[in-house]
Amino acid sequence: MADLLRRTRRAYARDHARPLGGYLAALAGYGAYVAGWAAAVRRSGAAPPGRAEPWDVALTAVATFRLSRLLTKSAVTSPLRAPFTTYHGPQGPAELDERPRDGARKTAGELMTCPFCMSVWVGTALTASRVLWPRATRAAVAIMATVAGADALQLAYSLLTDRVTKD
Repeated sequence: MADLLRRTRRAYARDHARPLGGYLAALAGYGAYVAGWAAAVRRSGAAPPGRAEPWDVALTAVATFRLSRLLTKSAVTSPLRAPFTTYHGPQGPAELDERPRDGARKTAGELMTCPFCMSVWVGTALTASRVLWPRATRAAVAIMATVAGADALQLAYSLLTDRVTKD
């Protein structure tokens, strides 16, 4: 079996260093994460909604976007990423460019610097939380959606100001 996995990794990655073992561990971790949320929902006795309301899905999507970027790009959350990443400089308004460290921490570093990857974990948490703690989660989602809207307005204002004041 180990030989088959080694051959598969070599055939897949060719000359590139791809941490397939780390990715497999991340997939297993996500499976355990989902199973933990499912167990918490089952244990609570809360009934998941029969269908997702479009407005809740839209707000959760915006909140997931904002919280994922906060966790993966914000200077304030960089201490959470520091054990798995290296700082390379600023990247856009109020965001950092960080790169995953090599070795055993590479997969975690990739997850912690990728808002697209993090959004799967955040969206899962927000959706499960809505079943367990609907009022508190609705408030948290509203906060993150509001912050995302404020961010968009800040960027639009900066762009407009730059255009108006340009000589």
